[in-house]
Amino acid sequence: MGTALVYAGAALAEIAGCFAFWGWRRLGWGAWALLPGMASLALFAWLLTLSEASAAGRAFAAYGGVYVAASLAWLWAVEGRLPDRWDLAGGAICLLGAGVVLWGGGAER
Repeated sequence: MGTALVYAGAALAEIAGCFAFWGWRRLGWGAWALLPGMASLALFAWLLTLSEASAAGRAFAAYGGVYVAASLAWLWAVEGRLPDRWDLAGGAICLLGAGVVLWGGGAER
């Protein structure tokens, strides 16, 4: 499984899991939302182990950029709020940084 696909799946799982807690705490959802939220967060953690990065810290750092961009997509697709130009610029910078961290040095450093 390619790193980009792993990170996209991890981002979706993490955001969905965190949103379940947001829904319970901030939107008045029942405690029932916590169980699938925790399962989603466990899936997120497992997916990160599939990254092709040479070290966990590098995998987590590169994933962070993908998470920012995916969160902005969630903002638009799920919460119905269109990201503004600053959101989009910040997301692009984060993705660029993720690419530099993950692929900038090439092989194991």
